Amino acid sequence: MMVSIKEVAKRAGVSPGTVSNVFSGKRAVKPELARRVREAASELGYEPDRAASQLRAGKARIVGVLVPDLNNPFFTSLIASLEAHARNEGFDIIVASSHGKVDEEAARLGALLAWRPAGLVVIPCTDDFVSEELLERVGIPFIVADRVPSSFAGDAVSVDNVEIGRRAAEHLIGLGHRHFVVAASTLKLQNIRERCQGIEAALMRFELDPPTLIEVGLDFDIARPQLGVFMEGPQQATAFIALTNFATLAILWSAHKSGLSIPSEVSVVGFDDFSWMQAVSPALTAIRQPVEAMGQAIWKQLSARIGGASHGPMRTKLICDLVVRGSTAPPPGDNSGKPRVRVPAGRA
Repeated sequence: MMVSIKEVAKRAGVSPGTVSNVFSGKRAVKPELARRVREAASELGYEPDRAASQLRAGKARIVGVLVPDLNNPFFTSLIASLEAHARNEGFDIIVASSHGKVDEEAARLGALLAWRPAGLVVIPCTDDFVSEELLERVGIPFIVADRVPSSFAGDAVSVDNVEIGRRAAEHLIGLGHRHFVVAASTLKLQNIRERCQGIEAALMRFELDPPTLIEVGLDFDIARPQLGVFMEGPQQATAFIALTNFATLAILWSAHKSGLSIPSEVSVVGFDDFSWMQAVSPALTAIRQPVEAMGQAIWKQLSARIGGASHGPMRTKLICDLVVRGSTAPPPGDNSGKPRVRVPAGRA
């Protein structure tokens, strides 16, 4: 039997109107009252009738989210953060995946628009961002997140990819590494190129050779031979930097297959600091993206646009952390013939 709004109001000791305002976001409710209402709703198993409330309000309290791949834990973590903020203001989210294909992106976007959402969050599958024209034509508020093409001038939330690339490289330089391999998914994406720019800038600053950049894609069968070349023989690297969470797994797999010990024989900097990275031995030094802060910033911007904000483009660029653990150490021996580089305190 469905729980009614009156039952929730009685349990929380408030009026039915207060319960309605908490879940619709139509009017502000004191934090203490809102907390009591949500606790009562949770205890009773109450779920608001979103369809009915949207009909009464004359507009949908739905936000669409389009991502390139639902198998990528970074995207699903970002969706979870965004959903939490949206639901706190009485919105639901609908998620679709483009599977990294331009035509699929257009089709999924059309499906999301059919719900007449109040706004959209889009992570483009390519730098071309062919869906921008449609979104501008429809006139719906939208935020571009994570993969922000250099040509896009609208509302966006991203991270400082250049800065974190530089910090990762300087960490390894400070340990004495000279021969880096950088494993990227594809250099066709702006955010991946920016991470490479940061790494290259750090090496140039210390007058070291450019890194070896390889594209490992999203397929282990492709990644294995490409990485394997640099795990042994004359091209063996002393350090690897992953620019995606998939690339992290590909590097670890290749090092294991080559019988290399981490970090005594090869150092590894991973990307996206997931729980498993602390559970492996040794725990991984990793670039941590501020997923929760990204979700909050995306919702803050989109909520403002939904509410009618009409000022110029809102651009948010957040800072990543470099979490140093046991997978990075000085290289075995001294293969560079150069003295150890000193990285200024606080930079790595």
